[in-house]
Amino acid sequence: MEQALNTLFVMSQNAYVRLDHETVRVDIEKETRLQIPLHHLGGITVFGNVLVSPGLLAKCAEDGRSVTWLSPTGRFAGRMEGPQSGNVLLRKAQWEAALNEEQAIRIARNIVAGKIQNQRTSLLRSARESESENEREALYGAAARLGDAVARLPPAGTLDGVRGIEGEAAQAYFKVFGRMIRQNRETFDFKGRSRRPPRDAINALLSFFYALLLSDCSGAAQGVGLDPQAGFLHALRPGRPALGLDMMEEFRPFLADRLALTLVNRRQVCRKDFDFRDGGAVYLSEKGRKIVVAAYQGRKREQLSHPLLERKVSAGLLPHLQARLLARTLRGDVESYVPFTAK
Repeated sequence: MEQALNTLFVMSQNAYVRLDHETVRVDIEKETRLQIPLHHLGGITVFGNVLVSPGLLAKCAEDGRSVTWLSPTGRFAGRMEGPQSGNVLLRKAQWEAALNEEQAIRIARNIVAGKIQNQRTSLLRSARESESENEREALYGAAARLGDAVARLPPAGTLDGVRGIEGEAAQAYFKVFGRMIRQNRETFDFKGRSRRPPRDAINALLSFFYALLLSDCSGAAQGVGLDPQAGFLHALRPGRPALGLDMMEEFRPFLADRLALTLVNRRQVCRKDFDFRDGGAVYLSEKGRKIVVAAYQGRKREQLSHPLLERKVSAGLLPHLQARLLARTLRGDVESYVPFTAK
């Protein structure tokens, strides 16, 4: 039986997270505000100026729980893992595949196919729900272009070719992304993707979700014994979790984009949940981050049918299941990596 352990997110600045026997305590101004059994946690993520005790860090490392540090705005800063798990032969196979262009292309192509298919599903879903004929036409048109992009993937004979098709699909998808926003369009006016820093509220929301998702995917790779830095689609760079970035691609539309749209369209986030700074940068406020993290944790608990496994699993387990499928592919147990596609 699979068990999806929770991640503890600590966002209150100057908080102190410590271990008391087998319980994690969060103290603010020397007052315990939260306590939770350690065995209920699969990882800890802290934002900004949060202190984690050496005893808790050591225990997490010993038990294989990750501790992730993000900036107050959600940008990845660092991650602590325990001893490397898994078989060294698996990591050897991973590096050989990453350095073999033919193998890398096959895996990257399937990852991109999963991502584009999930983007297309979101567009078609929004088109069916739209009450505007013009918006429906625009969304259906973009979905058709994404369908064409998927069809052009198999002949792509180079990594640059796969990346080019992915880029074309992303451009078509984000060109109509704003048409999936149905509420409060004055605040959530989407003119295109912007990051480092985000330039509007919806981009701030997307970037925050992507940071959470990257942490989960990197942790899933590490959990099955893969090297999070040795990817196939994303180029290798020092300090870059290329495999974590690869793995999150197929989940962006389902676990991040769709959830961001849900929060906006249900008016669960509004202008006051964002910090509009001088110079044009926009970030989630502390209150906004709490809303988003709660929604993300809720989405991870939702049950859905895995198309390959043909059984229901929690959404939070998807990165771990896909990491296992990738490991089986690299070992040669299965012929090709099959990405997750949502309904």
